Amino acid sequence: MDFEAARARLVEHLSTEIRDERVLAAMARVPRERFVPPGSQHSAYEDMPLPIGLEQTISQPFIVALMTEALELTGKEKVLEVGTGSGYQAAILAELARLVITTERLPALAEAARNVISDLGYTNIEVHVAEGTLGWQREAPYNAIMVTAGAPRVPVDLLAQLAIGGRLVIPVGSRYVQELYKITKHRKKNTVQNLGGCRFVSLIGEDAWEEN
Repeated sequence: MDFEAARARLVEHLSTEIRDERVLAAMARVPRERFVPPGSQHSAYEDMPLPIGLEQTISQPFIVALMTEALELTGKEKVLEVGTGSGYQAAILAELARLVITTERLPALAEAARNVISDLGYTNIEVHVAEGTLGWQREAPYNAIMVTAGAPRVPVDLLAQLAIGGRLVIPVGSRYVQELYKITKHRKKNTVQNLGGCRFVSLIGEDAWEEN
């Protein structure tokens, strides 16, 4: 399969709704086929989520692009990602930010993502196995935070790790369907923008969902 041609077609499709040229360029550079199981590589550039094992998924490319665009990255930021999964979103962020700290609660996924990220030559991504609380407090504050799992509410711990002026993008709702929110932190009152409906696996941890 010609993955480069398929990737170019996907980016052209995304460009009808995604306006940030830097985000589109990052999507054009990162090989999504490397982040999916071998049996799914033929579908790597379909605009849909794909299973990656352990009841987890790699997000739909449009959602990846939309969430990345919402962070408004310039290349100088330190970014936190909650929910490494396959590592694909972290790679997209690493194309656009100074440093990406990404956490994953499932050690097997964290190790697999770390291996692919290393093979692709990224040196500005740190993959950590999640601790009890959400995020990675020892590196806070962050200029931007992305959560790639659905939460029942906006976790206070994550807002506390966000710098003033920083952006948090997070799906909030039930275990089955959520709204994607962009929250910009201000000293007095945060601003909230609804980016539309979405569907993610559940965010597990303190101030989120309990594991089934």
